Amino acid sequence: MDNRFKRNIGALTEEECLILNSKKVFVAGCGGLGGYIIEYLTRLGIGEIIACDGDSFDETNLNRQLLSTEANLGKNKALAAKERAKSINSSINFTSVTEFVTEANAEALIKGCDVVVDALDNIEGRKVLSTFCNKLSIPMVHGAIDGWFAQVSVILPGSKTIDNLYGDENTETKKSTLSFVPAMCASLEVSEVVKLLLGKEGSLQGKTLFADLLENEYNIFDI
Repeated sequence: MDNRFKRNIGALTEEECLILNSKKVFVAGCGGLGGYIIEYLTRLGIGEIIACDGDSFDETNLNRQLLSTEANLGKNKALAAKERAKSINSSINFTSVTEFVTEANAEALIKGCDVVVDALDNIEGRKVLSTFCNKLSIPMVHGAIDGWFAQVSVILPGSKTIDNLYGDENTETKKSTLSFVPAMCASLEVSEVVKLLLGKEGSLQGKTLFADLLENEYNIFDI
């Protein structure tokens, strides 16, 4: 096994590390959540990542987005994600998709993936992802952030979690986000991705974790 992954051993077995290296993960969004998610997946040893984002960096991203720097303002986020991942692990199979997730492209983008990770900042995109994950029987890990708050769900095929969370809503108001909240939410999402990929039972399957970092309150609900 590659020496870079030796510190995984103990928490994971060598066999589990090899399993992660054989898996393909789709990450929708390469901004606040997505940047950290891609970082953690890459360092864990996921063998193949598809990262999708049609947006480019601007100055408002510098307060929280790991991939955003003064040097790459104006650069597409998915392309920056690939550069970062390749700088960590040059052997990773990484595909950048410089488009937003839509009804027209979602099925083709996620087909063949083992897990889909929602790092989007809009309800409409999440609903599209959920629809096609259900259609293709792919588990989806959902995350969302706002101010001091975060939420994470593991959505198995057939689940109506996204519909139950958002109902008929399709648009979101402009949100504030602090630097540490996406990192925390992304960590929870990636831990659930690992459980799914390794067949470990996760406490968030069919449930939603709501985290209030200001009051340090964490609650899990059936949604």
